[in-house]
Amino acid sequence: MKMLTVSLLVCAMMALTRAADQSHAIKRAASCPSGWTANNGRCFLYVPTEMTWADAEKNCLYHGGNLVSVHSFEEHHVIQSMILKLTHAYPLTWIGGSDAEQEGTWFWSDGTAFRLHHWAPGQPDNMAANKALAHCLLMNSGDLKKFDDQPCSYKKPSVCAKKQ
Repeated sequence: MKMLTVSLLVCAMMALTRAADQSHAIKRAASCPSGWTANNGRCFLYVPTEMTWADAEKNCLYHGGNLVSVHSFEEHHVIQSMILKLTHAYPLTWIGGSDAEQEGTWFWSDGTAFRLHHWAPGQPDNMAANKALAHCLLMNSGDLKKFDDQPCSYKKPSVCAKKQ
C-alpha cells in the first residue's frame, strides 16, 4: 500500500511539474524580448542604425520579424510615440510598405493587406527631390508626420515588428 501511495505521489508531482513548466513557457512566449515594445499582440523595435529599406528588412528578418506594417491610426500613433520616447524627435523612418513589384500597388513586407492610406499631402508621388524613383515607405513625413514614398536606397532608421 505504501508503494502505491508513493507511486501516486511521484506521478502527481511529475504532472504538476510539467504543468508548471508549460505555464511558464506560455508566459514567456506571450511577452516581447528586451528592448521591444508590446502593443495589441505584436512587438515593435525601433532600430536607430540608418540602413537602406532592403537592409532594414533583412535586419528585421534576422530578429524574427519584418519591417512594421501599420493597420490603424491608433497603431501609427503607438509607433510614433515609441520613436519619440527613444529619440525625442520624429525622424523619417522606414516601415514595411513598398510598391517596387508593381507601381502604385502597395503591399506590406509581412504579407498583410495594405489598407491604411495615411499619406502626407501630395504623396505618393513616386519621386524624390533628385528625381529618383520612390518605391519604399517612410513614416513621419512633413508637418503631419504621415507616409511618404522614397527611394529604397536612402539610409534611414527603421521599425521592426513581430507577433508576441
